[in-house]
Order: sequence, then C-alpha cells, then structure tokens
Amino acid sequence: MKPAMATEMEEKKQMVLSLCTCTQCPSFEDCGEEGGYCFPAIGKSGCITVEEGCICGGCPVYEKMGLEHLYYCSRGSEKEQTGT
Repeated sequence: MKPAMATEMEEKKQMVLSLCTCTQCPSFEDCGEEGGYCFPAIGKSGCITVEEGCICGGCPVYEKMGLEHLYYCSRGSEKEQTGT
C-alpha cells in the first residue's frame, strides 16, 4: 500500500472510531476492542459471539458511510457482508 493510501486509510479509521457507538450496543462485550467493526480495516469482533440487539442503523458512521447492513461486530464489515 502506498504511503498516501495508508495515511488516508488511517484517517478514515480514526474518523470511524471517533463517531462509533459500538460500545453502547447491547451486543458489545468489553474485551479491550475499540469498536468500529463496520470498517474493513477493523472487521468483526474477536470476542462478541452473541447478537443481543443492534444499534448500527442509528450510528453516525452508518449514515456518513452509506452503510446498509447490521451486526458488523459479529457478521463482519460492510465489505465482508456484501461479498465485495
């Protein structure tokens, strides 16, 4: 990955984490992860295994990035769920 692309990706990741509401979700498990599971460079959680409710649709990142799926923590990023 070119340095400019890496910088842009890191900036997007930081934007996602700054707006992320994952830690407020009923499915969230506090295991040291920051959230931002919708972002491909982060991906799904390594510790969330039970879907106990989803607030992805109300997250600012969801609207800002034009996301369409839910349960990114357990099912993977938008990219993963669409298979692209």
